[in-house]
Amino acid sequence: MEEMATELQSHSSATAGSRYGGAQGSLRFRRVHSAESKQNSPEFKPSTAEEDAGREEPKEFRNLPMPMTLKRAAWQIQKMQVPVVSSWQSWKRSKAKSLSRAQENIGGFLSLFALWRKSLHKIGGNFGGGVQSYFLFLRFLVVLNFLSFLLIAGFVLTPSIWFRSAGASPVNTSVPVNCTVYNPTPDGPVVFYQYFLDLLSGTGFMEYSYLFYGYYKDTIMEGGDVYNIPLAYLLTAIFYFAFCLICIIARMGSAARIAVATGGGATGSYSRIVFIGWDYGCLGDRAAKLKQKNIHYQLQMELEEERMKKRMASLTLCQKVVLYSLRVFLSLVAFGLIGAALYGIFLATDFSQSKSNEDGILGLIFEYLPSMVITAGNFVVPFLCDQIALLERYNPSTTIIVALLRSVFLRLVSLGVLLFTLWSQITCNGDTSAEKCLTCQYNHGEYQCWETRVGQEMYKLALFDFLIIIAVLFLVEFPRRIVVDRSSSKLARWVGRQEFLVPANVLGLVYGQTVVWTGALFCPVLPLINTVKFFILFYCKKMTLFTNCRPATKTFRSTTSTVYFLLVLLFGWSLALVVMIYSLAKIHPSMGCGPFSWSSTMWAIVPASFYRLSPATREFLFYIGSQAFSIPLFIFFCIVMCYFIALASVYGKSVQLLRAQLKLEARDKQFLVKQIEQLSRTLQVPTGHDM
Repeated sequence: MEEMATELQSHSSATAGSRYGGAQGSLRFRRVHSAESKQNSPEFKPSTAEEDAGREEPKEFRNLPMPMTLKRAAWQIQKMQVPVVSSWQSWKRSKAKSLSRAQENIGGFLSLFALWRKSLHKIGGNFGGGVQSYFLFLRFLVVLNFLSFLLIAGFVLTPSIWFRSAGASPVNTSVPVNCTVYNPTPDGPVVFYQYFLDLLSGTGFMEYSYLFYGYYKDTIMEGGDVYNIPLAYLLTAIFYFAFCLICIIARMGSAARIAVATGGGATGSYSRIVFIGWDYGCLGDRAAKLKQKNIHYQLQMELEEERMKKRMASLTLCQKVVLYSLRVFLSLVAFGLIGAALYGIFLATDFSQSKSNEDGILGLIFEYLPSMVITAGNFVVPFLCDQIALLERYNPSTTIIVALLRSVFLRLVSLGVLLFTLWSQITCNGDTSAEKCLTCQYNHGEYQCWETRVGQEMYKLALFDFLIIIAVLFLVEFPRRIVVDRSSSKLARWVGRQEFLVPANVLGLVYGQTVVWTGALFCPVLPLINTVKFFILFYCKKMTLFTNCRPATKTFRSTTSTVYFLLVLLFGWSLALVVMIYSLAKIHPSMGCGPFSWSSTMWAIVPASFYRLSPATREFLFYIGSQAFSIPLFIFFCIVMCYFIALASVYGKSVQLLRAQLKLEARDKQFLVKQIEQLSRTLQVPTGHDM
């Protein structure tokens, strides 16, 4: 044994000496207190310039035939010979690390306070990322509406309450006396149930309150400070729309980056899910099972997409012609159904406005008639369109998108038809010389405060939509689950538990948010109402998801669908923007109510306020709007846009090359696996299946 140890020690010493000239013995057999260890231990001396010039490059110790202890010691020696970095570089590097660590800690700390964080993880684990994307979208809208209400409350509600308590007087203007008549408060005693009807329709005590446009005054508070309520009302509405647009685009950008990063072919998706899909931070059996289910749904979606692609690729030319012809015919049928529903909404709105003087329960039914027709159309027509989409044989993600686009076209255009019918009656079909609109430039006889009437319509749409959701939950979904669970009939088994249809539910959110955007100018408190509505809706949908629904048989890719959800939401925002621009620039404001009663249009307050500014401020604003400033600014933005377009093109090509490289590497690995299998069969090497 001693001879073997001596031989091993000499071999290690020779190897170390040949490769690292300063070491004469193996570090494994060194003794701390022996003279021999001091003699054989390496000496660290400051190297000269000649030694540095002749020194070889650092070598990779992993490939050297040496014991691990000797490799570690040699690596430490090499590390001590590396030149020391300057104090400035060391401080800069430490600050960068500290900053990145602080950002990670702050992000992790803020994630603890994210709204419904645990609930969203549970939903994603049990029902997949597609259903989870709906609840993430709902959370985004809740936060967006709450922040929007804070904006409106800070610049409109709070100053209006303060100025009304301070006794600010309205601006003195000369308008026709007949056009200033506006008396929303009822005369005489009111029966008890009338308060409930007023709460549902927004009339009575609800009409003349901070909830609607007509309660705000055209006051300018002066004395020490000056606050222009009409200008603040208008600019807050404009900034509200701009803020929502910025939030939508920012979220769309993040969703698009995720879609690009996780997109690509099936092979890359399989590798990503299998090898990097697991979260090693999962603690406990419950979190692990949720993550397993989530990965299961992702693989199911990828396999379904691949199966549909292979089926489409196997079609002959004749089969493709028949399929595309069928799709065109079914699309025409779907748009015919949508057109019939829109015409029904037009007739219902016209009839409802003609019966607006009715009282009691019958009057409430007439007032809600457009909402009822819109809700019925939005339930029947999308259901038929979904059945039509199944016959068109798209892949799951495309089926979701097509059904979503058709349904959103129906819902948003139905809202546009309602507004068009109201505007045609308010403006006497655009003819201000008509008898009804001759005196006040609008139909003052039927619409003393037309802005409040439009706000009431949007309020009723939002409230009725919420009531329908609650009614369907307790009167349809729960009874269906009870019947299916307790009945053993063939019909009950065929019907089964319902699936959580993501397109229909997302469309409901987009429709509700579009109603809020459309009515925010005429009902400033509507974002707060929508915040409460969506907050309650989250728990209702979560309850029905876990109680009444079963996992979907066909899943879809949540990353790409999130982008389409935001695109549909952006389309609803565009429709509401058109409504706001038309209301600001074309229709004459009501002369008996609101902050713009003295103006020809709502937008006229902007130039009137502009000319009240000081001469220096006006000259500065004139310079900003002049050609000397706008043309160079336009050129600068064009250059910046071209740069980012070129940068995006380069990044896009890089992404395509990387995806192609990943596919090639995956095919190479598949080829190698096949070669190994063939070689194993040839050499008759036993595999894991044979053991």
